[in-house]
Order: sequence, then structure tokens, then C-alpha cells
Amino acid sequence: MKEVAIIGGTGYGAIELIRLLGSHEYMHINKIISHSRYGERLAMFYPHLTEFYDDPMEELDIDRLKEEVDIIFFATPAGVAKDIVPKFCDSSVQCIDLSGDLRLQSRKVYETWYEKEAAPQATLDNAIYGLPEMYKEKIRNAKVISNPGCFPTSALLGLIPAIEHQIISPHSIIIDGKTGVSGAGGKATTMTHYSETNENVKPYKIGAHQHIPEIEQYLSAIATEEIKTTFTTHLIPMTRGLICTMYATLEKRVTTKEVIHLYQSYYEAHPFVRVREEGSFPTTKEVCGSNFCDIGIHVNERTNQIIIASVIDNLVKGASGQAIQNANLMNGWDEDHGLQNIPIYP
Repeated sequence: MKEVAIIGGTGYGAIELIRLLGSHEYMHINKIISHSRYGERLAMFYPHLTEFYDDPMEELDIDRLKEEVDIIFFATPAGVAKDIVPKFCDSSVQCIDLSGDLRLQSRKVYETWYEKEAAPQATLDNAIYGLPEMYKEKIRNAKVISNPGCFPTSALLGLIPAIEHQIISPHSIIIDGKTGVSGAGGKATTMTHYSETNENVKPYKIGAHQHIPEIEQYLSAIATEEIKTTFTTHLIPMTRGLICTMYATLEKRVTTKEVIHLYQSYYEAHPFVRVREEGSFPTTKEVCGSNFCDIGIHVNERTNQIIIASVIDNLVKGASGQAIQNANLMNGWDEDHGLQNIPIYP
């Protein structure tokens, strides 16, 4: 049994970690760390957790964590993990960061897009990008994991096979992303206020979303050339769920059926990616509460374009579920252990 700490205990990412770890046989939550709420019980804020975790949240104590836990999940805002993870470099503790602090290989790029000082270069160099469908073997041997962002998870899983097999022009990619309000976290803002989001669809961070360089960095690695994308995000009036609908120009003459077969073969060994049959397209409801990514594909022969729809639950495959998937791989457990739940429907 591995002892676990969650740092950043009051956010939606932490709450989802607690829910999913509740059915995990090999991990036990030892501590929940909260900078602003230590000494208080989590059930005061989330009564549905009564009887699942009743110990008071604790203040950060690096030395105690080194002695008492094996795995730390950082469910913190950007700018926190980058200062804490390096303090565990001399220990055996595994660190899995759900924020964007370790995803970008360039300190300069991070500081441009996140407007914060970056992690030490040595920490960035040692962090493995935790997209199992892309880096499974590296994850198995990792000590520090940078968990992918929600939009990049959806976009990369939808685009990687087409890029790798040179089906599309890598310089023609347009990504239309839509997400529920839980992606913005639990803190109320004008952006997520009920009267602003209800019956409304709102584009945001046009040309400035921090997930842009993450998507481009890993697509470029696959293509072995620099790729830039057009990526637009929208906030939509639902709690959880995310969809990326992607468009690109075809480089080869292919049919929808041929591309679907390629994708199904590509993801055959990856338990959480489900590729739809021809004419079937996924919806966010069909992955709600699960670690699945569902993908639908259409080749538009009239316009010589491909359309790829990729859906995930932003809090599960887009955050906490994928973090647990990475922990499973790091510790030699079945990749899907504790994540085998059926999506919640309707």
C-alpha cells in the first residue's frame, strides 16, 4: 500500500482525486495539505466527503512528507508546484503535478505564457509528460510527472495519429475547444458567475490561452518540425466535460473508414481511448465521470479536410483520472486500476 498526500486540498482536482482514490486498492490518502485551510476538516466545505476523509487538513511540512508518504499529487494552481517539487529531488517520493508548472520545456516560454517565474531547468528536464498514450514507457520509470492539461489531452489524442502518419498538413490545424465551468476551478469570478454562463457561450483567452504552447510543443515533437495552431476556447453552460473539434487539410487521399481503422489500430493497446465507428460522434455526456477519451472522425472529400471530435471529462482524463493512471504506471500496477468506472449517463 502506497501512502499518498494531496497538496491543494480544497480544489476540484483534489476532490476528484479523493473520489477516485476511494476505490483504489493500492493507494491510501495519508494527508491532505491546504495552505489556506489547514486545521479544518474538508467535509466542512464538501459535506459529501463525510466519512470518506475526516482528518483535519495539514500545513505543508516537507520533512514529514518525505518520511510519511510515497506519492504526492499537486492539485495546486500554477506557480505552486514549481517551488515545492525540487525539494523532493533527494527523496524517493513520487511527484505528480496537475498544474502547468512542469509541462513546458523552455523556462522562457513558461514565463511568457504563465507570467510567473519558471521551475529550475533541472526540474523541467527531469519531469516526464504524463500522456500515457504517448510516453507510457518513460512514465513507468519516472519520479516526477507533469500531468497534461485538459485541452491538450483532448487535442493531442485527437491529432497525434494523423500527424504521425502524415495524413494531414501539420500547418493547417484549427482547434475549436469548449469546456464546462469546472475547468475554471471553484473560486467564483465574473467569468463563471451563473448569470454570465447560463444560456451563454463565451470565447475566452483568444490567442493567449496557456495551453497553446503545450499543444504545439508535443505536436512539434511528433512531426519533428515546428507546428503552430489556431486554438480557440469557449466556456459553455455545463459543469463538467470538454470537447475539441479539430480541422486540418488532408495530405493524402483517404476515406473516413480508412482513417477510423488507422486510429482504432493506433489506440488498440490503450484502454482509455475509444474510437467511434463511421457516422458516430461522441458527446461530453458519454464520458462524464470517467477516464475515457472518445474520438469521432469524418473525412470531408469535398473540401479535402478532416474533422476530428475528441471528448473527455475535464476533471478526470483531463486532470485527476489521468494523474492516477500515471501513478499506476509508475508503480507497476494495471494502468486502469481504480479507473474502471462506467461513465455517468444521463
